[in-house]
Amino acid sequence: MKYRLLIDKIKESALAILPVSFIILIISLLIGVEANDILNFSVGVILLVLGLAIFQIGAFSSMISLAEDIGIFITKRKKFGLFIVVAFLVGFMITVAEPALWVLGDQFKSVIPQFVLIFAVAIGVGLFVMIALMRILFQIPLRTVFIALYGLLFIVAIFVSMSSPDFIPIAFDSGGVTTGPMAVPFIMALGFGISHARGDKASELDSFGLIGLASIGPILSVLILGLFYQPSVPVIDTSSTMLDYFLNNLIQMAIAILPFVLFFLIFQLFAFKLSKQRVIKISIAFFYTYIGLVLFLTGANGGLVNIGGYIGAYFASEITWLLIPLGMVFGFMVVSAEPSVVALNHQVEEVSAGAISRKLMMIALSSGVALAIGFALLRVQTGISLWWIILPGYAISLGLTFLSPPIYSYIAFDSGGAVSGAMTSAFLMPLALGAAAVVPSANPLTDAFGLIALVAMAPLITIQIIGIIAKRKTQHHVVSVVEDEIIDLKGESS
Repeated sequence: MKYRLLIDKIKESALAILPVSFIILIISLLIGVEANDILNFSVGVILLVLGLAIFQIGAFSSMISLAEDIGIFITKRKKFGLFIVVAFLVGFMITVAEPALWVLGDQFKSVIPQFVLIFAVAIGVGLFVMIALMRILFQIPLRTVFIALYGLLFIVAIFVSMSSPDFIPIAFDSGGVTTGPMAVPFIMALGFGISHARGDKASELDSFGLIGLASIGPILSVLILGLFYQPSVPVIDTSSTMLDYFLNNLIQMAIAILPFVLFFLIFQLFAFKLSKQRVIKISIAFFYTYIGLVLFLTGANGGLVNIGGYIGAYFASEITWLLIPLGMVFGFMVVSAEPSVVALNHQVEEVSAGAISRKLMMIALSSGVALAIGFALLRVQTGISLWWIILPGYAISLGLTFLSPPIYSYIAFDSGGAVSGAMTSAFLMPLALGAAAVVPSANPLTDAFGLIALVAMAPLITIQIIGIIAKRKTQHHVVSVVEDEIIDLKGESS
């Protein structure tokens, strides 16, 4: 690893993580959080910065180029069976290695066994990655696919709510966290490889939309689990030490990433046949990815979960009126610390040739998440059903696809999966659960869960609205130019 690259990535990670961490630290000191929790939080922040930096080096050095190569290979082979199998396996294995899902699975383990949840979600993602890649291959309009699949999703959700209504928030939350720092760069790069191999004018546009479609699969999977499991209020583990989390993550991430490494080796033997030097570089990059995930997850679980729950409980009981605006500030700032957002913004800026900048994306994403956290904490305080927000929210999101330029719609649905990652699961979710635990009328299962679902939905609206504004500005500019030319022509003729 080049030390200069590591230093640059550490600076980049620090700029993303330290601002929100500083605010959390100041608030913790003011409200009297125990010294041990503050120490764990401080250590956790250091691990988050290091983990995110090392992860990015590994992911961008191996995952993206490898995914593009796989996409190009399976498309050019023109064997539909191979295409289907590889698409499913990629979706399945990348989900098993997804750190945000392991964070959520740890929180849900008192409701659903962790490996049952992860296995079910991975199957859902595998199936829907397969559908998403087939859409690119057969050039089916993305809007049509979204409307059909979300229609199916809500029909199933209504059916499940009749027997297990408490599972609805859990299911929609699962869809949000599945597409995190492992899935986003890899699935987008895989789609880009397939689009590139297809080689037509719409190829760059078709590289987006995969994350949005992949997010639907786990929601359906967990809804089906709701028919077999009786929901109960989840218990957040506050007894595990930082060392416990570190050792646990060493094992879990090794189990998670090993099948993916084996998948690469199989492709190397039978398809790629890369040079020995390239294989060594990719293997080292996998190791960086592994270490980065272990450090990041240890910092998130060991440093953020306890302190998030304490802050939520304090403000919900002592300074109730400040809970929602404070949560919105956290929501606005925590987005920049999500590894998957960093990967998405990089890809968007590259594919759009700078037309959609990282700064514009970050403003849209942060604003959307801030609003989502506000609604989520309002639900904790008032008990408003998730249905009253999520049903009209998705209806508006799908309606905006008819008004917003296609590239903004595609990016919007991808962004929904990217913003709801490990940071959201490790801090914002415990914040809501801590608040729900002390609000007398709140049910943590129905009122706190659903936060991640709202976070995932918000960018679908905000980014498409930006697209509509950009479209109108462009049209206005064109009209102004035409009018100026007409005036100039009249002046010349006289």
